[in-house]
Amino acid sequence: MRDEPPAAPASWADGLRFGFGTLSVLRVRVERWDRPAAGRAMVSAPLVGLVLGAIAAGAGALFGWRAGAPLGAVAAVAALAALTRGLHLDGLADVADGLGSGRPAEDALRIMKQSDIGPFGVLTLVLVLLAQVAALTGQFDVSPARGGLAVLTAAAAARCALGWGCLRSVPAARPGGLGAMVAGTVDPAAAAASTAGAALLLAALAAADGWSALRLPVAVAVGVGCSWLLLRRCVRRFGGITGDVLGAMAETAATGSLLTLALLG
Repeated sequence: MRDEPPAAPASWADGLRFGFGTLSVLRVRVERWDRPAAGRAMVSAPLVGLVLGAIAAGAGALFGWRAGAPLGAVAAVAALAALTRGLHLDGLADVADGLGSGRPAEDALRIMKQSDIGPFGVLTLVLVLLAQVAALTGQFDVSPARGGLAVLTAAAAARCALGWGCLRSVPAARPGGLGAMVAGTVDPAAAAASTAGAALLLAALAAADGWSALRLPVAVAVGVGCSWLLLRRCVRRFGGITGDVLGAMAETAATGSLLTLALLG
C-alpha cells in the first residue's frame, strides 16, 4: 500500500476560516478540514479571540454603563460563552472530572467523553465563573472602557494558549476528534510570534486608555503560563491533549489574566 501524499500547505485564509468555524458560532465556510489548515488556525486563534472579545467587551461596556459594573461583568462572560457555544467551559468541566477521578488514563479519558458533568466539573465551573465575574466587576467599576479592555485581554489570552497547546512536541491523547486534528501542528516560533503580536496590540490599546503599556501583556503572559502548567499536568496524566484539554487551557488562561489584572489594581 502506497503512503498518502502530504497535504498541500494551507493559506492563512484557510486557517482563519478553520479557526472561526471551530472556535466560534460565527458562520463561515470552512473549505479545508485537515492538519495544515488546523495548524494555521491555532496560530491565528488570537485574532479570533480579539474579534470575539471585542463583541463581548461591547456587550459588557453597554451593560456596565447602563446597569452597573456587576451586570456588565456578567454580560461579558455570558457573551463569550455564547459566542463559543460554551465549548471551552465544557472542556474545563470535563478535564476537571478526568483529573479529579484519580483513574488510569484510559478510564479518565472515557469519563471526559461522557455527556454528564461530575462534581469536580461543577465545582470548577462555579469557581472559575465566579472568579471571572468578580475580577471583571472591579474593572468595569473603574470605567466601561477599562472593563472592555480586560475582556479583550482575557479573550486574547485564552486563544494564545491554544497555540501553545498544539506545539509539535505535544501528542494527542487519543486518535480522532479535534484534539488529534490539531495536536502537534504548531511550531514554537509561530506560537511565540502569535502571542507577542496579540500582546503588542493590547499594549497599544492600554497606553491609549491611560494604562501602563505593560499591564495587559503581563496579564496575557501570566494567563498563558497558567495554561501551560495545566497542559503539562494533562500530558502527564492523559498522555497528550484532547479538545477538552484545549478548552480547559483557554479558560485557565482567561481566568489567570483577569486575576492578574485584579491583583495589579
